[in-house]
Amino acid sequence: MPDSWWPMFPADFVADGRILLRMLRGLPRAGSHAERLQGFYAPQAERYDAFRTRLLHGRDALIEALEIPAAARVVELGCGTGRNLAAIEKVRPVATLTRIQLVDLCPALLAVARQRVLGMANVEVIEADATLWQPATPVDRVYLSYALTMMPDWRAVLANAYAMLAPGGRLGLVDFHLPERGSQLSNRFWRSWFSHDGVALSVEHLRTLQSLFPHSITRECRAAVPYLPGLRAPYYLFVGVKP
Repeated sequence: MPDSWWPMFPADFVADGRILLRMLRGLPRAGSHAERLQGFYAPQAERYDAFRTRLLHGRDALIEALEIPAAARVVELGCGTGRNLAAIEKVRPVATLTRIQLVDLCPALLAVARQRVLGMANVEVIEADATLWQPATPVDRVYLSYALTMMPDWRAVLANAYAMLAPGGRLGLVDFHLPERGSQLSNRFWRSWFSHDGVALSVEHLRTLQSLFPHSITRECRAAVPYLPGLRAPYYLFVGVKP
């Protein structure tokens, strides 16, 4: 065990404890979807990335699988804090892209994203509904990272994402899900566990994506959950090419 573990652990544990407490309280039940997101995420925003790095697996792999070309126009729907910009930078310098537009509905998370993109002239942070917002011109890549399961009208989101893609463009997603081959008991547990925080799991997400994009890749995986040793949550990675 590293010598630095114990001095750092109490502060990290206390910070994580605040987020876990918020998660135990769950997503507020009253108000609009935007108001509920704000109420849930505002107390977590500062620590959001540090905690969810250990929960939201496959995000860097998604960015790699998108194969973002030079001078691409890129949209992220449900961008949160804009954390995925760092993953893009590893595969394609952000400054070389024509435009990146980060869209979300939660002001608290967008405030973190706006701080992150200061000085990036080609990156725009937008507060908008992913079912309605459209870029001015078709784009080369659209992706969602652990966002679709938080969007009540997810079919409209996928239709909107498909519509904004140029021919040959790619849509990529990574998110929690219910495996078709998962046991009824396991799937029931994960559906209940995630729904408390407004995450709605469904086998229909992946089915719909595969029907929209005949040319696609899908990876189904499981990954560890912080503070729940032995449990491995199911998630998928999907990339589809628009004809």
